[in-house]
Amino acid sequence: MSDNDEAEAEEPEEPAVELGEGPDVAGEPIARVASRLTWPAKRSDLRAQEGDATIRTPEGARELDDVLAESSVPLFESRSEFVAEVEELVGRGPVATE
Repeated sequence: MSDNDEAEAEEPEEPAVELGEGPDVAGEPIARVASRLTWPAKRSDLRAQEGDATIRTPEGARELDDVLAESSVPLFESRSEFVAEVEELVGRGPVATE
């Protein structure tokens, strides 16, 4: 073991970010939903596979199917294209907690 390994082993592990005591946030991040999918993907396939997922938005939780119904993109070539389109439709920013 090196000196660094011994020093790291003695330090207690703490979370990188302190979690608050506030209310739970409804839904899940769009990035988490996108990570479960394969690309490219048709909008209709995404609605069938993950349409019932509830995603977090600045105005509160929304069903992904409702968001994708507003989109005019028939085929998402990549995960980043999908996330960008959803964020354009629902907005970016702090997520409502209540």
